[in-house]
Amino acid sequence: MSGEIAFGASGEIASDEGERLQKVLARVGWGSRRECEILIEDGRVKVNGEVAVLGRRVKTQTDKVEVDGVAIGVAPGLVYYLLNKPVDVITTAKDTHGRQTVIELVPLEPRVFPVGRLDADTEGLLILTNDGELGHRLTHPSFGIEKEYLAHVQCGQNGVSESALKKLRDGVELDDGVTSPADVGQLQTGVLRIVIHEGRNRQVRRMCDAVGYPVERLVRVRIGPIVDRTLAPGKWRHLTTSEVVELNQATKN
Repeated sequence: MSGEIAFGASGEIASDEGERLQKVLARVGWGSRRECEILIEDGRVKVNGEVAVLGRRVKTQTDKVEVDGVAIGVAPGLVYYLLNKPVDVITTAKDTHGRQTVIELVPLEPRVFPVGRLDADTEGLLILTNDGELGHRLTHPSFGIEKEYLAHVQCGQNGVSESALKKLRDGVELDDGVTSPADVGQLQTGVLRIVIHEGRNRQVRRMCDAVGYPVERLVRVRIGPIVDRTLAPGKWRHLTTSEVVELNQATKN
């Protein structure tokens, strides 16, 4: 025999090309093989738009796999890094002025790209990956992924006024339109916690400028479900498989 013949739950003969679907799902973090079999049996997994059956094999380089309606990366070699970007590091692959870039702070192979961007003078969490599908969903405004910032602003002894906080929460008029409502609180005098789900250029800084409280320091502390209070500036780590699963689940419309 040239290869194994597998039978699906419906009795259909599955192709001997590719990997078993439950094995692929388990490898990318969706649970044990048995748990992944249950996902398939419950009709929660699709391959190329069709509900999968147990015994289905997939070509991980070309087939599109979805769990609960969310496309997930299954190709071998996908990597996901979490970086704590320091000030004065540029969020691009290459800089024409010779400045240090975020790409230089993570492994050079396989090649990855930053998901979204942080300004040179903004610090904090940044995801880099070679998973284009997930990267698109994390940055496209239609998916509404929350980004949380700590903004240290210029203010007097009384801190940021309630009227300014209300404006930030309700939406601020900028030159490219009114911002969406934001979750804003003052943690201590002059330190704001700001949660947005848009991705406009220098948005948090412009919002604070618009209400009269310029930002002195800005740190991104959360991307969707991803938080890490221990990662030092300039350091990176791999996202865990459970974190990648959480990011995929967070991008479900």
